[in-house]
Amino acid sequence: MTVHTVETSPRGEGIRGERMRSALMVLPALVPAVFVVAGGVGAAAMQSLGLMPLVGPVRFSADAYTGQAEDLFRALGLSLAIAAVSTVIAAVFGVGTALLIVGGRWCGRILAATSAATVTIPHLIGAATVGLLLADSGVLARVLGVPPELWPSLVGGPWWLAVVAEYAWKESAFIALIVAGTLITRVARFDEAAALLGATRWMRFRFVMLPLALPALAISSTIAFVYTLGSYEVAWLLGRTYPEPLAVMALRLFNSVSLTARPEAAAAAVLTTLVSFLVVGACFWALRKTALWR
Repeated sequence: MTVHTVETSPRGEGIRGERMRSALMVLPALVPAVFVVAGGVGAAAMQSLGLMPLVGPVRFSADAYTGQAEDLFRALGLSLAIAAVSTVIAAVFGVGTALLIVGGRWCGRILAATSAATVTIPHLIGAATVGLLLADSGVLARVLGVPPELWPSLVGGPWWLAVVAEYAWKESAFIALIVAGTLITRVARFDEAAALLGATRWMRFRFVMLPLALPALAISSTIAFVYTLGSYEVAWLLGRTYPEPLAVMALRLFNSVSLTARPEAAAAAVLTTLVSFLVVGACFWALRKTALWR
């Protein structure tokens, strides 16, 4: 009879031990965050289902979802459209800005400083700035000499252009800094090796820079998408009154004088949270399929 012995690799044990130590170091910050998030989402879900009412008896019901199903789906579609368009624009400009920053030229240093300053500006101030710039009587219309009746409806218009512009501007700076930080630590030796092998600038971008930046780009774009999906101040200040995004709808119902509207507000918040979790899960599932993640 042959006895097979399984030898454990010292390297494998070292990797597992390092992962365990990393997980233990994260736990002090992770546990309170999970407690707060799970508690908040759980309370909102129970309130939307009638299990934690402010007034009246406790009764399980989906009326908060079914009673406003049409408005919920319209608000969800609008929120997804605003978040998707602004995130795509921010990702394109963010990657371009990151490449200029990594180039190390004087314009790249200026863009890095500008991006860092842009990230620190609150979205509410950014929305007010964009509104003063793009309104029919704003700075841009006056500089160009266009009368208000001929100026397109950028603020409060049917296409939510001012809202998309504000989110794209702010989030492009965030994406640029994340992608640039990743490329600076990785791209130098690979880019030089590709150039020595005869790769053109476009080939180096397509086969070297973009694959190396893809995980950081995907994660930062997902963060921007989820933040835009759940943010209300920009759409509330620069958008139309109807239809309204999910976050604005949840805030309006939550601040209603009628306490019976609270379950409907909780339903809008729960729907926003579920979509956000789905987007984050899809991002990490896609990243785990890439070679760089493995």
